[in-house]
Amino acid sequence: MERRDFIKNGALAAAGISILPTGTLFAKDNGRVRLGYIGVGARGMSHISEGVLRDDVEIVAICDTQESSLKVCRSFIAKSGRPAAKEYTGGIDAYKALLDRKDIDAVIIATPWQFHHSQAIYAMNAGKYVGCEVVAGLTVEEHWDIVKTSEKTGVPYSTLENVCYRRDVMAVLNMVRQGVFGELVHLEGGYQHNLRNVLFNNGKDYYGGGVEYGPKALSEAQWRTQFNIDQDGDLYPTHGAGPVMQYANINRGNRFTNLVSFSSKARGLASYVNDLSPGHPNSKINYKNGDVTSTLINCANGETVLLSHDTHLPRPYSLGFRVQGTEGIWMDVAKSIYIEKQAKKNDAWEPVKEWFDKYDHPVWKKYEKDALGAGHGGMDWFVFNGFIQAVKAKRQTPIDVYDSVTMSVITPLSTKSLKEGNKPQEFPDFTKGKWKDRKNTFALDDSGF
Repeated sequence: MERRDFIKNGALAAAGISILPTGTLFAKDNGRVRLGYIGVGARGMSHISEGVLRDDVEIVAICDTQESSLKVCRSFIAKSGRPAAKEYTGGIDAYKALLDRKDIDAVIIATPWQFHHSQAIYAMNAGKYVGCEVVAGLTVEEHWDIVKTSEKTGVPYSTLENVCYRRDVMAVLNMVRQGVFGELVHLEGGYQHNLRNVLFNNGKDYYGGGVEYGPKALSEAQWRTQFNIDQDGDLYPTHGAGPVMQYANINRGNRFTNLVSFSSKARGLASYVNDLSPGHPNSKINYKNGDVTSTLINCANGETVLLSHDTHLPRPYSLGFRVQGTEGIWMDVAKSIYIEKQAKKNDAWEPVKEWFDKYDHPVWKKYEKDALGAGHGGMDWFVFNGFIQAVKAKRQTPIDVYDSVTMSVITPLSTKSLKEGNKPQEFPDFTKGKWKDRKNTFALDDSGF
């Protein structure tokens, strides 16, 4: 079956500092990665869809607390012709038995956010490479735990931030490195996406509308909505921060120094519920998370970064990227670019396609066919492949532990800034000063991206 069919059917059914492995459990002589999955709901199922298409991956075990998710994966793996994976379930600690196995090299974690920290810590202590969905932890202290455990065990940890591999994002990275924008001055990105039908559904159809969350709902509405009820802040910063960090060489000759956040009033979710079901109790909840959260970050080299979290209001999808330097500017919302000395007309936007054709990243050019049909326009293949290739070669992951926690810790810092009346927050230096000498090698060649 073609990847496109696997992804489509699976989605429908599911609704610088060297840290290298020192153990003996990594990548068998046949070059295959023995993989375990913790959390096989909608996102975990997407990673399963990538895994079954690779000859260099063995899906050894899967873990989930819900039989409905396990059932989908069980059937999906069987239809792919793969051997059945050992299943672990029965409680929130079931993952420990999976990680205690000696025949697993790496683990993909795609559980609700509140479980990522403890599961990743246990996995690294068990000698397993960790590929974890965002976010890394809920507090600043949990992010430090991730770093310290990775350093102590020598086991890599990687946030699976796929937008770092989006085709236009990588073309712009190529342009930045070739000096097209001149010296960078200001960068923007974010998560600007109408998620109302993800945060609420009717418990029967993931995309069918409805106003329920928690046990009555499906998939992310079972847990993600609660964060929007309880917490004000940028709850999902990595889609914007990950690519921006590559542009600005964060943790590699540059670093984030401090941030401040502002949040609008919260009206979108209550309005959405009331429109679908007037007077419903969920329309009367006091949602703490503002509809639009803006976070401004300073960099050591003088750049500013603006991140936006905007998921509760009607709007088209956009991550709001902006790269602005002394020679010009790119904005993804307008799909436009302006490079002053090469512009056909002064002070006029130009379509970006011609530029992207010229500066299409070499990695995308080479592996376009491999990524055909993969999730999120192909970038899911790239982030999964980068992780798997690192495990096979027993080397650092392309997005390392310092990158991972830096883009993720924005959430608790943002929340703290808002709680303290928009007070600036000092940004932790997870590299402990090594950022000054580390070099940015992300996607410089095609050996592992």
